[in-house]
Parts: sequence; C-alpha cells; structure tokens
Amino acid sequence: MAQNVGGILATEIAKKVEEKPDFPLLTFENGTYPDEVITYAGIFANGCKIAHALLQNGIGQGDTFALVMRNHPEFVYSMVAASMTGAVLVPIDPRSKGDKLRFQLSNSGAKGIIFANELIDQVEPVLANLPGLKVIGVMYKPGFDEPVSDLYPSLNELLAGPDPGPVDRPKNDPKVPLEIIYTSGTTGNPKGVRVAEDRLMLYNLLAKLVWQYTDDDILYTGLSFTHGNAQAVTLMPALGLGIRAVFSRNFTKSRIWDICRKYGCTTFSLLGGMMMGIYSEPARENDGDNPVRKVLSAGTPVAIWEAFEKRFNVQIHEWYGAVEGGFAHKPPGQGPVGSFGKPLPGLMEMKVVREDDTECAPGEIGELICRMVQGETTVEYHGNPRASQEKTRGGWLRTGDMCHMDKDGWFFFDFRKGGGIRRQGDFIQPDYVEKVMAEHPDVSEVCVYGIPAASGAPGESDLVAAVVPFPGRALDPQSLFEACIRGLEKNAVPSYIQCVDEIPKTVSEKNLDRLLREQFHPDAANVFKFNDYIKSIGG
Repeated sequence: MAQNVGGILATEIAKKVEEKPDFPLLTFENGTYPDEVITYAGIFANGCKIAHALLQNGIGQGDTFALVMRNHPEFVYSMVAASMTGAVLVPIDPRSKGDKLRFQLSNSGAKGIIFANELIDQVEPVLANLPGLKVIGVMYKPGFDEPVSDLYPSLNELLAGPDPGPVDRPKNDPKVPLEIIYTSGTTGNPKGVRVAEDRLMLYNLLAKLVWQYTDDDILYTGLSFTHGNAQAVTLMPALGLGIRAVFSRNFTKSRIWDICRKYGCTTFSLLGGMMMGIYSEPARENDGDNPVRKVLSAGTPVAIWEAFEKRFNVQIHEWYGAVEGGFAHKPPGQGPVGSFGKPLPGLMEMKVVREDDTECAPGEIGELICRMVQGETTVEYHGNPRASQEKTRGGWLRTGDMCHMDKDGWFFFDFRKGGGIRRQGDFIQPDYVEKVMAEHPDVSEVCVYGIPAASGAPGESDLVAAVVPFPGRALDPQSLFEACIRGLEKNAVPSYIQCVDEIPKTVSEKNLDRLLREQFHPDAANVFKFNDYIKSIGG
C-alpha cells in the first residue's frame, strides 16, 4: 500500500489497515446529531482521495495548505494526506477570523485551503484578499450547516467518489515537517512552529511509558486538533497504538461527564483553565459515578486540585509541555499537589534561572529553561529565524514561564513571564479567586486578571474578575463580593467585577485576558466596583 518508512503517519496507518481494517477506532460524537465512527480502512482511503486532490492542485512536497475546521473525521484524513504527499498541514484554530486568520494563511505561505462551510462567514472575507489561495474543498455536515456553495469544490463529493489508491511518490523522510502549528498568540501575532513527522510518532512512546494507556482504555478529548495537546495526548496515540478514542467538535464543560459515561471513556485530556469551568458547574449526585480513572491535565489550579479529584472520583496526572518542546509530569500520588512534576530522567534537563542565567535557589521564582540530554535543542519558527535563535539561546529552550523548584526537585508554575499580578506587594494567585467565584451558584465562568493600579504604584495591579452568569440568571454583584470577602484574604478580593457574555479563549482554552482588558472600563455599565459595594453597606 505504501512505502515502508518508519515514523511516517501514512505508512503506520497502512500497516494498521492490513492488521485491523474495520476496527472502529475513532468516534466523533456530535451531540444531538448522529455519531461518526471511522476505521483504519476509511482513514487511509479518504486520506488517499485528499492526497490526490492536493497534487492535482499543485500542492506537493514542502508546499503548505491550511485546514480550518473543528474536530471532524476530515481533519484526520487531511493529516494523513499531508503525510502521504510530503505537503505541510497548517491547522488553524476555527475561531480565527479577520487579521489573525489572514496572518496565519499569509505567514505560512499556504497554497491551498480546506475549510468547514459553517465557518464560511469568517473564511470568505479573507479569501478575497488572498487571490492566489486555492480552495481544495469545503466540508459541510448535514444538520449543522448548509450545503457547499457552487463557488467552491465540495469535500463531501470528493470523499464520496472513487478510491484512487495511494499516490505514486509517497513521502519518505520522517524528519521534514508534517505541520506548522501556531502558538496561541496571547501577546501578539502567533508564531508557527514547524513540527517534524517523526516527533509526532514519538507521542506513542509517551502514551505507553508516561500515560500508560492500555488496549482497554477509551480516550476522550474536546480540545481542538489544531492544538498540540489534542494531537500529542489523544489523537496520535489512538492512531498509532490502535486505542479507541472519542472526540467532541469542541470542548463542553456541561456534557463532559455524560459523554464519558455514554462511551465508557476511561481517561480524558484537558487544560487547567478548563477545569475551573467544569468545577463551576452545579454539583450533581452522580458527579463521582463515571468510568474515568485518570484526568491528564496541564495547569490544574491548585486551589481546586484535591476538591476536583474527590468530587469527580478521579486522579489527576499533571504534566507540562509546549509545542516548541519541554516535558515534565507528576503521576497521581507522587510529589506535592500543585507541582507539574519533574522531567523524564535521561531525556531532558530543566532548571529555573535568574535574568543572568544563574540558577535560582529552591523556592526562588525565575524563568524555566530546558534542554535535551542528548542532541541539540532547537525550535524552528516558520519564517522567523531571529525568534528561533532567541528561543534556544545558549542551547536552552526559554519557556517564558516563571516557575520555582522545591528542595526535592519538584517544579511549580507561578505565572507567565511579564504576567504576574502584584497587589500591594503581594503576588495574587488568580485561581484561588476564581475558585471562590466559580463556587457561586450564579457563575458559569470566571477569569481573573490585573490592570494597572489606580494608585499609580509601579508594577502594582488592581484585580478584575470577568464573570459569565449562567443563562437565565441575573448577576448579583453584592452577593459575589460577599462570597469573596468570606472566602479570600482581603488583598485578593477583586476591585471590579466585569459581567461579560463569554470569556474569550485561545485554541488551547487559555483565557485571553488581554481582550477582556481591552474591553474593560471602570465606569462601564457592566462593571461593578468593590468600593461602591463598601459604600452601599456603610463601610
């Protein structure tokens, strides 16, 4: 079927077709719409169809093409097609629009695009400004959105057509990029990280040795495939090891336990910011009655860590990593709560350093840097050699995360470099504030961030809590302030409560507090001041 080259996704899929062609590998649950279950045979055949379409449009070895859609089978087919042809896939967060979407398409040099018709209103205006970008196919899902316009080729029709078989000249070098994955862009334009195909296949090793998946496991995630986490922890191990997995189109905090019960999911992957959203859901009698044994989490808020495990009857396997590199983990029952663990011995070194690169003492906060024990530590940002060199200055990967290490070598995350919230000399941990607010019955989501202090004190911040009320419930700011006074130290009570319809997120489900900050004004109608509350009670 395909040239036998190890470390290439398409080759590995072809092997699995020979072993277990009809194995129901991946289930895409669509809520009230029918599930889509795909097999190795279906993945390979549909990958071949898209591969031929790419080649027919002049997209081959080294050329880039973009994919803009939520989690659907067509995403997996397109990834396999890239692996077959040597083309480079550029998965783009389906929430991207306007200048951000235009930047990623332009910066990546994409020659073609595949997108979901439900996103046409955000994709089409950008296409008008990129006349050289070819539309390879537009996908639609009956029930979700309308059929594809006659202006564009239909991916549905392509996949319903005859199987052309494998391409004539399959990719044979696993060390060249399979993808360009863009960072979240929390502080500006995102950077595109070129990811070699053999690195993706290494995720199978982590799945065996670190996550300790077994053939009996059923994996789940609602994280976007455009984010490295979903690929590393769920999608690639499922494809490579033949472990069943379930995916949602996007993350759902209200349905996550019902999904895991329905499909028997034994483990799921998420990011710490999502855990606060799950925790803020109203408590139910059956919260602990679920098949999930282990939650793989990156960034669990320490304030809810033990309460989350107890309430939902799960164990948290904490880990740290980024698409640029770096890896550490803390298995359940090992190390102190709040730590993201230690690096794998013999694979990676980590340390916390000051501005001059001298190592910090235990408990002292500095920047986390890491490097491979063997071989060179490199990062390649697409079209940005200067940023690539700076990221690995001195042979160490500069994470930009401010952390500390305890005397026993366990690492702890403190804040993003340049993003600490200092108030009256103390550093405030937002997750403790968020926990108190998330436990309020009217609060669906919350994001706590800092703004320059009204006092004008250099480096000081006033605290803002952006809150999304549950649908149909009116926000009572007095009740929220009272909850904060009861549950927090005085210095951690927010100066302002900002009532919003939603918390903007990155593809990795991190809160985009910079957008909330841009929307904030102390005298806006949706902003409530703590000082006004104090005056109202005669304080």
